[in-house]
Amino acid sequence: MREREFWQLLDEVLGHSYGRSIAHDQVLTQLDDMTVVEALAAGVEPRVVWNVLCDQLEIPDSKRWGKDHNAPPLPAK
Repeated sequence: MREREFWQLLDEVLGHSYGRSIAHDQVLTQLDDMTVVEALAAGVEPRVVWNVLCDQLEIPDSKRWGKDHNAPPLPAK
């Protein structure tokens, strides 16, 4: 997942205004208490940030990937 895709998915799943607010304000406890914006700026893989955010907000798998419901592949190690 590219960062551009992350933001598109955030807008689709949470709505533009609410999603952007969450991205700046929601502390992600699994990512050293960084916000979404901070985690992405620190180089955390967007797919990891997305999964952590969705887990924390309790967004079910059936909704977290948007209308196509296809999870992008895991990042290569």
